[in-house]
Amino acid sequence: MIFYSKTCIFAFFVVPLCAKLFLLTMASTREELIEELKKLLEQDVMAVKDQVDRIKTAFYASLNEEQNDPENQPDPLEEEFKKLLAQYKAKRAEIAAQVAKEQEANLERKQAIIEEMKNMAEGETDGVMANLQRMRELQAEWKTIGPVPETKTQELRKAYQRYQEQFYDLVKINIELRDLDFKKNLELKTLLCEAAEKLQNNENVIEANRALQQLHEEWAEIGPVARELREDLWNRFKEASTVINKKHQAYFDNIHAKEKENLEAKRALVDQMKAINEPLVNGEPMTVKQWDEATEKVQELQKKWRTIGFAPKKFNQSVYDEYRAECDRFFHTKMEFYHELRERRKEREQKHKEYLERVKAREERAKAQAERAAKTIANQGADGLRKLRDRLKQEIKTAENNILFFTAKSKTANQLVDSMQRKIDDLKNQLKEIETKLNTEE
Repeated sequence: MIFYSKTCIFAFFVVPLCAKLFLLTMASTREELIEELKKLLEQDVMAVKDQVDRIKTAFYASLNEEQNDPENQPDPLEEEFKKLLAQYKAKRAEIAAQVAKEQEANLERKQAIIEEMKNMAEGETDGVMANLQRMRELQAEWKTIGPVPETKTQELRKAYQRYQEQFYDLVKINIELRDLDFKKNLELKTLLCEAAEKLQNNENVIEANRALQQLHEEWAEIGPVARELREDLWNRFKEASTVINKKHQAYFDNIHAKEKENLEAKRALVDQMKAINEPLVNGEPMTVKQWDEATEKVQELQKKWRTIGFAPKKFNQSVYDEYRAECDRFFHTKMEFYHELRERRKEREQKHKEYLERVKAREERAKAQAERAAKTIANQGADGLRKLRDRLKQEIKTAENNILFFTAKSKTANQLVDSMQRKIDDLKNQLKEIETKLNTEE
């Protein structure tokens, strides 16, 4: 049984907790100390070092008192206590190794953060604003990282503070430069707005649109303006652009509408050409007069075609090819018709020429016979003159009948007609002389 003095009881309630534990260990048996150590092993061994040290001190103090026993036999409680202490040390060593490993990992993470902060702090001023968000992310990440080895703590803290301050110095410089850029960009973009607004009065919509595209390219190359001015400035530029774009769109809408009208007009001409060619396709014969009338119609259609503008690009070539094919069909068929007509005329002229040559030869033979007969009759007196007169009258009548057949309009036919007319005149002169001579003899 354990007896406590009044002094010990008083001290237990008035001294601090650690002191209370000390008093308790001093007053406990070794069995109780072993039980207390077992309980501590179930807790966080890194947080109970002081309690374990006091239990150890109390245990060996009581052990030394008992070792005054003359028998000095091995104590099983001491062996058990040593095993518990060994477990305690093993747990602490394991936890210490794990803590050291985590601290090394934390060290590597913080060193990587410092290296990235250093690169941003020593970088170009132009890129500092793009890195501002990344710097904030690194700062937040730094706070989430646990402790590092104590030998590195101060060094890391100084480096972190140094590069953080350097970076924000760059941010300050960048803001000042950015404000100057904002002012310059505002002036340039305002000039572009004014230029776009002036383009609204340009009647040449193609030229205005082309100039507007150039302004948009320049706008894209100019940097930003202050955030509070961006939307209003862009809306001003966009409104001026919209006016020009609408005019440009309306211009091409009108062109497309006109192209559709042109397409319908050209298709109508193609249909008229097909109607003209329909008799030709069906093989119906046509006279020269009909060909002349059809040619006038085709030429009139061609004149109209040349006055019509372009059709939509998708159909322009196809409708032209169709029109060209119909024109080619007409003129090719016409060429064949007149070629055949010329050949027939050549054939008729050749036959007519041959006929005239036969007539001429016959007339020449008749003339020679008449001359010979005239000489014969002249030698026979008045009877001969009267026979010659009758013969000449018959030849004149025949010649006048023959001349009516010379209707071909050609140089050869005209020459033959003239020759025949001279022959008739000669015969009439001869008849006149004979009649005069007969009148004289009678």
